[in-house]
Amino acid sequence: MSVSYRQPGVVLTDRRFTVPLDHEDLTGETIELYAREVVASDKADREDLPWLLYLQGGPGFGANRFVGRQAWLDRALDEYRVLLLDQRGTGHSTPLNRQTLPLRGGPAEQADHLTHFRGDSIVRDCEAIRPALTGGAPWTVLGQSFGGFCTVNYLSTAPEGLRTALLTGGLPSLDAHVDDVYRAAYPRIERKVAAHYDRYPQDVERARRIAEYLLRHEPVLPNGYRLTAEAFQSLGIMLGGSEGSHRLHFLLENAFVRTAQGFELSDAFQEDVQNSLSYAGHPLYALVHEAIYAQDTRPTAWSAERVRGEFPQFDAAKTLAGDGPLFFTGETIHPWMFECDPALRPLRETAELLAARTDWQPLYDPARLAVNEVPVAAAVYHDDMYVDATHSLRTARSIRGLRTWVTDEFEHDGVRAGGARVLDRLLALTRDEV
Repeated sequence: MSVSYRQPGVVLTDRRFTVPLDHEDLTGETIELYAREVVASDKADREDLPWLLYLQGGPGFGANRFVGRQAWLDRALDEYRVLLLDQRGTGHSTPLNRQTLPLRGGPAEQADHLTHFRGDSIVRDCEAIRPALTGGAPWTVLGQSFGGFCTVNYLSTAPEGLRTALLTGGLPSLDAHVDDVYRAAYPRIERKVAAHYDRYPQDVERARRIAEYLLRHEPVLPNGYRLTAEAFQSLGIMLGGSEGSHRLHFLLENAFVRTAQGFELSDAFQEDVQNSLSYAGHPLYALVHEAIYAQDTRPTAWSAERVRGEFPQFDAAKTLAGDGPLFFTGETIHPWMFECDPALRPLRETAELLAARTDWQPLYDPARLAVNEVPVAAAVYHDDMYVDATHSLRTARSIRGLRTWVTDEFEHDGVRAGGARVLDRLLALTRDEV
């Protein structure tokens, strides 16, 4: 039964759906999907409103939990009934984590199960639930980051379900191997770190001091997380967001306190770091992150870790042996995370099996994209730390009719930080209004 309730300016309705785990086996196991319908209070009784489906970035994150008409949602509610979908395995949609995955069996069974949690399965979920909501009419899809990857799969496999496609920071390469993705990523990460130190030069010494302490002590945080120098470096993932550099600066500025035993990492610093580094709330991000790029018989084989070896400036021990700045890393998943993070430790063998798989299926259809008829617009952030702009623009040229908005006004989270402006611009592009 659907339950409706109110927040300022909106009416919310909880929706639950049952879909096949494997869409190739319609009589087999099923899973539950959760989504939250949002409509403006003054339009709640209008049955003629078109639908907009929001696909969250990730992988592994549930949809945004907005309060009222926040961020891009305010603009969307002017003309749409919005569905905020918790993609399979996230949020309230039959969640997957260290507690639930053992129900599947051992690591081999868990790894097999996780192959059903990529963009292609998410799109088939969307098509399975669309008729019940729209009466069969196509809907507009807004895909942020990984949600944009899913939207390109949607255009490849079920364009008849789409009225309009809007992508923000989410145009993937159609054919790059995951190694190509990270070879392009590390130089961008380096630029973001350099920009952070230009903004906050005092953080050069602070970051070195913290890393030196970690190399000597390797403390265990209150939640059981082993804080190594490499783990500390991974805080650089913050630098891909609009406020990330400032958040990182505030995190670093009061790391140490004087104790009876000398200087130690403060409790407040440790609490903030464990909240930033833990994958307890989104373990799927770590488990299938590299798999979202896999499309052939080549294993991902811990690509981010392997490719990192080609960029020695990211080696903390080598950096601290000299006098250069410590480089943070970014949106990269490493095998040591499954040793440091208590939320991931029980899943280490499962992650190894996924990294070794060689039976990944293609996610995109270049031939179908070349004859696309769905209005499509994409925001491409000029130096996006998470998604390579060069890869995105090459893909944009491969999708018939796609219009791009290339901007350096925003970072990867522009659709959130920019409020109505990003969504408004994309809608205008699809309607030939700009």
